[in-house]
Amino acid sequence: MASASNTQSLFNVFVYGSLLADDVVRALLKRVPPSSPAILHNFHRFSIKGCVYPAILPVENKKVNGKVLSGITVPELDILDKFEDVEYERKTVDVSLMDSSDTLMVEAYIWADQSDPNLFGEWDFEEWERLHKQNFMKMTMEFLEELEQPNQSGSI
Repeated sequence: MASASNTQSLFNVFVYGSLLADDVVRALLKRVPPSSPAILHNFHRFSIKGCVYPAILPVENKKVNGKVLSGITVPELDILDKFEDVEYERKTVDVSLMDSSDTLMVEAYIWADQSDPNLFGEWDFEEWERLHKQNFMKMTMEFLEELEQPNQSGSI
């Protein structure tokens, strides 16, 4: 990777929940980046009580299917960081690409509270798409409106 200051750093981001839906990604980033199916080994994707989005945490001998979004710019990563909020920590992990079985270092959003009592079972994308996607898109649009507004805290 060139280290010249005019080249922008690009990131690969592993997604495994609502960001598997192109509509959500398009709403957030104003585009759908190229993606590849991938597996994150030794992690488990949990449902969260009272939430429609999942959490992942390290669990021995489990795996999470998802995809890697490629060529994410710094401003786009910043939007994803804000979208994932403080409940998640962005960490660098290794995933296996399904189409080539290459290993790739990527950014992933890991649930911050490792002993969260609200995590249970297994999160299901198809079920989410069927039951929750419509409302989730509404929430995503509200998040974007908030993000695009200048900071109101100092005004009267």
